[in-house]
Amino acid sequence: MKKCVMISDSFKGSLSSSDICAIARESVGKFFPGCEVVTLPVADGGEGTVDCFLEACGGEAVKVSGVSGPYGEKIDAVYARLDKTTAVVEMAATAGLPMVGDKKDPCKTTTYGVGELVRHAVEQGAKHIILGLGGSATNDGGCGCAAALGVKFTDKDGKEFVPVGGTLDQIAGIDVTAARELLKDVELTAMCDIDNPMYGERGAAYIFGPQKGADDEMVKFLDGQLRAMDAAIIKCLDLHVADLPGAGAAGAFGAGCVAFLGAKLKSGIETVLDTVEFDRRMEGADVVFTGEGRIDSQSVHGKVIDGISRRTTKAGVPLVAVVGDVRDDAYEAYDIGVTAIFSINRLAIPFSEARPRSRQDYIRTFEDVLRLIKAVEGFRA
Repeated sequence: MKKCVMISDSFKGSLSSSDICAIARESVGKFFPGCEVVTLPVADGGEGTVDCFLEACGGEAVKVSGVSGPYGEKIDAVYARLDKTTAVVEMAATAGLPMVGDKKDPCKTTTYGVGELVRHAVEQGAKHIILGLGGSATNDGGCGCAAALGVKFTDKDGKEFVPVGGTLDQIAGIDVTAARELLKDVELTAMCDIDNPMYGERGAAYIFGPQKGADDEMVKFLDGQLRAMDAAIIKCLDLHVADLPGAGAAGAFGAGCVAFLGAKLKSGIETVLDTVEFDRRMEGADVVFTGEGRIDSQSVHGKVIDGISRRTTKAGVPLVAVVGDVRDDAYEAYDIGVTAIFSINRLAIPFSEARPRSRQDYIRTFEDVLRLIKAVEGFRA
């Protein structure tokens, strides 16, 4: 084996994508000392997205002081500048769920700070903004972010305000003129790996509200607020965004990105693969390694392994998935081009027991795969 690529998703709660890449570099070096190892960490748009892009592409972390946190408190946050014209902003940097701790309230949290980071990047010359939608504590439909970028929301009395999850029904007027002027030469891509609509039983409030602190009553209230926001968008902007795949992402931030900022919703993995120039960096590889915490039927429908397999299949490169757990419906992966699947859960134990030993189990499983590849090469010789 002369060249391989490691591009794995994280194993949530146990191994980060960067951890897995580091293991690959060390383990491959033990069995194939002269092998070129290309490592490309992957993130889904949530916490860690900026770090993964920086590790994969280079660039610099840009610290911005005094932006708004989930409740408007002043915080310091970081985004990535990959080159002179491309920046990566993760909404989790200013509106992430871990930031609110036990004080979860999607009726009051805001994405305003996200917009401040985007504005800073644009004012520093960025012409392409990659915005990661994931890990949010919010349900404001992206209104906070839009307001920070110049969108004016007014109530029935013509008074300007910044809507939050619990005040979306107060929107009577929307003026996007200033924001569209600010972003007129900017391509805004929102990374989104879910296809949920803006509202309804599969919408932002019902599916994701509970993890943000909403009880059943609040979920219904928030869903009604999003319906009101959609009505305002239709009335004021003559746009229909509620049913776009991904409109419900990050508290309906997906819908707001399109309606207020003219953004494009794009698969997270496709955005990553294009940005890190995966096709070029895969050239000449003997094998590509990937993985995620659990492989199941969802993995083959727009997730990391699906996106990677489409490209490895086209290039004729074997794809080996080293994963946490394998569900019974995971074997559809072979139909989309995955060559082999290996689980690191060597003892078939529950996650609570497997988690502390994830690193050692990953190393042992991955090195077993490398031993097999080395043995096959020996037979061929």
